[in-house]
Amino acid sequence: MNLVSVRIITADIDQMVDFYARVTGAEVDRPVPDFAELRTPNGTLALGSVRTVALFGAGAAEPAANRSAIIEFLVEDVDTVYASLQTWVTTFVNEPTTMPWGNRSLLLRDPDGNLVNLFTPATPAAKEKFGPYER
Repeated sequence: MNLVSVRIITADIDQMVDFYARVTGAEVDRPVPDFAELRTPNGTLALGSVRTVALFGAGAAEPAANRSAIIEFLVEDVDTVYASLQTWVTTFVNEPTTMPWGNRSLLLRDPDGNLVNLFTPATPAAKEKFGPYER
């Protein structure tokens, strides 16, 4: 088995596509108006409009209802990213903080309230675990 992507269902796909494109700097593939993918070297974040939920089963997913998952992105320098986001991101949960497991992390919320963790390995063990940063 291979984890391919995580999908977020949203009521405002244009806003979410814009947010994730700006936060990550990654190109977004949008084959149809109700679906988008942001691909990174290690995984894909998919974004789907609420209009796509019926394809899986009515009521199978609900937008802006997540309170348990954190979407995580490895970044080259979390402090530099934090400085660049301060002018337009509206909800930061914390400032860059070095965690006990060795990552320097910045936690924020996307427009639907989902938690997003941007992190940079800070200790030798964390750097060994994640290897060199790749765009």
